[in-house]
Formats: sequence, structure tokens, C-alpha cells
Amino acid sequence: MILRYSLPELAELWTDDNRYRTWTTVELLACEAQAELGVIPAADLAAIRTGRPPAATRVAEFERTRDHEILAFLAAYTETIDGAAARWVHFGMTSYDLVDTALGYTLARSCELILAAAQRLCDRLAERAAEHWDTVCVARTHGVHAEPTTFGQKLAGHAFAVRRSADRLRAARDSVAVGTISGPVGTYALIDPYVEQYVCQRLGLGVEPMPTQVVARDRHAELLNAVAVLGAVVENLALEFRLLQRTEVREVEEPRTTEYQGSSAMPHKRNPTTSERLCGLARILRSNASAAGENVALWHERDLAHSSVERIVLPDSLIAVHYQVTTAAELVGGLRVFPGRMAANLAHTNGLIYSATVLLDLLRAGMDRDGAYRLVQAAAGETAETGRSLADTLRDRGVEVTADQLQPERFLTNREHLRKRLDTLTG
Repeated sequence: MILRYSLPELAELWTDDNRYRTWTTVELLACEAQAELGVIPAADLAAIRTGRPPAATRVAEFERTRDHEILAFLAAYTETIDGAAARWVHFGMTSYDLVDTALGYTLARSCELILAAAQRLCDRLAERAAEHWDTVCVARTHGVHAEPTTFGQKLAGHAFAVRRSADRLRAARDSVAVGTISGPVGTYALIDPYVEQYVCQRLGLGVEPMPTQVVARDRHAELLNAVAVLGAVVENLALEFRLLQRTEVREVEEPRTTEYQGSSAMPHKRNPTTSERLCGLARILRSNASAAGENVALWHERDLAHSSVERIVLPDSLIAVHYQVTTAAELVGGLRVFPGRMAANLAHTNGLIYSATVLLDLLRAGMDRDGAYRLVQAAAGETAETGRSLADTLRDRGVEVTADQLQPERFLTNREHLRKRLDTLTG
């Protein structure tokens, strides 16, 4: 992912230098296990421990002639080990014993950072939902004014969506946090299964139960699909904010610095660019999830067609969603809310949003449903055309309404159970 959408704590996990540090850790742990089994002499293990992770530049030098990154890494790593002990490095292993085990470790660490960011977003949404639990605004269906709700309830719905997404990501993290050190074609013919157990246990990883030489790629597809859904949930929130920031609506506004400038040509512009950016990144995440799905099918026990795809979609997706979720939490925390504009928008249709309460009152009074519906619908149509109040157009049709019938508070009863549900997010 480009630097513009990268945060250093997660992006660092996907640098070449960190990859080779992780590979060094896997190789050293494998040597420790081999030493416990009596395969590697204690003196040679001590020499191996003096080795250092190679610099990415040094690995690149070897790869230019060898055209094999793992062999280039091993050459660069073992040249830092004194004496003949280097011969034990990678003993009995195949390339993807190293690559996939290290990848599982890096994916797990990445997911932990993303889950922490998702929790912050959920917390901010729950806090702002509680703050605005009674801030009345109009709900819209199909983009059209429907009935009154509260801004707090809007935010609470998004908070629960983030929590569900975090649950999915947590499950995907557990699925992908596995390794395998089983040798060529996964038969353990050249390496004792204890090595795999030792390495994976110390890295906090599970073990691929039936390896084919690689970790099954349905795991990685599950992860990127969970990431894509989390990105879509953030997109849904950001889209709501974009729509509420339109000039004719202006119920919220993104946080701005004192030096903010929205347009190179129009000084008055205050554009929802942060929300738009969050929506755009969700498109990348969905596209990458599709590519991960293409990686599931491999030829026989393994092929390498997935590798080039993963070098792009795994780091890009995880870095992008981490940035997206972190930015969304900052947006929610600093969001400006305009209750006055919300009240004005409630009144914009001259009472049309109260048509349901009038309909129900007519039914309670004994009118048949179709007749009552058509009467209120005709009055509402006249209100929309003429700008007269719904109360007046109903009165012309012989229906007297009281002020209490045309108040938003009538729609805000029976909400105690919803508030209790919100409270489950905040403990």
C-alpha cells in the first residue's frame, strides 16, 4: 500500500527487513528443535545463534543471480554464521515451511492491530451514540424523509456492525494463524513433526492439520473476505456522513483544522473528503478479496501462482483497512453534529413525517384501513404540492388533529430496550 494510506505500526510488519527478521526467527526455532532431537550438536546451535537477520539489500544481491528469494535469504543469513554450523539451517525443510509459518505469524500480528483499531472505532461510535441518544433527526428510506429517529440510534447501528465485523475478523485471524514445517509435499519424511510443534507453539500459531507442503489458501481468502466486510461496514458509515454533509442537509460535518481549505477555486467549499476516502478504500478491499479467492485452487500439492498475488493483496489489504478503521475512529470522535439543522429538517415537509400516527389514530377510531390510508395519502399529496401543513390539509377533509399527534416525541417511545442494547457495547 502506498505511504499515503499506511500507518507505521502495521506497515512495518510488511517491510522486507521485517520479513527476513521473521524468517530468521523461524529458522532459529527450527534449529533449536532439531538440537533437542539430537540432530544438531549443541556447539553448532550456539554458533547458529550468533547469526543475524540479513539486510534486504543483501538478500536482493543474491536473488539477482539465483532467482529464488528463499535461497537468496539463506545465503545472506548463513554468511553471518561462523564455521560449518550453517549447514544445519533449513535442515529437512522446504521453502514454504519457512514462508507460510512466518506469514501466519505476521498475519496474526497484523490482525491484532486491526482488531484494536476496530475496538476503538466501536468505542467512539458507542460514546457518540450515548451522547446523542435523544438528539432527534429525521430517518430516511430510499433517500426520502420517513419518520423521526435519533442520531444516537443511527450511530448505534453502525457500532454493532463494527463489532460484528471484528468478530468475523477474529475468527479469520485464528484460521490464518497457522504454520507448517512438514518438509517436501507435507509428508514429514525428512523432518520430525516435533520441529513443527516446537516452532508453531513458540510463535503462538496453530498447525495445518493435513499439509500439502503449503498452508491451505482458503484460510487467506477467509481473512481478506472478513477484511472486505469490515471495510464495507466503514464505507456504510462514511456514506451516511457524506449524505448528511450535503449543503441542503448539513446535519453533521467532518472535523476541520483552522487551516482547512476545501477547494483550490471555491473558498466556501467544505467537502466530505475524509468520508469519500474511506469509501474509496473499501473498493480496493473488495477487489483484493476476489483475488484471494482465486488463490485457493492450487495445482496438486502446490504451485506458486498465488505468491505474486499475495505479495500485493495481503499487505495492501491489511494496511489499508487498518488506516481506514483508524481514520474512521478519528472522524467519529471529532464529528460536528448540528441538532438545529436536524430540527429544521424534521419540519421541512410541514408534517408529512407524521402521517403514520394519523393513520393509526383513524384506524383506532374505527375507519377501515384502505379508506384511512387513501384519505391521509391524499392530504399528504396536497401538502407536498402546496406547502400547506398536513394538519390543514387533513382538516379540509374533516380530520381534526392535535398538536400532540404531530410531534416527534410520539415516535420516540418504547426505546428503553434499545438503550439497554447500546449499553452492552460500553459495558
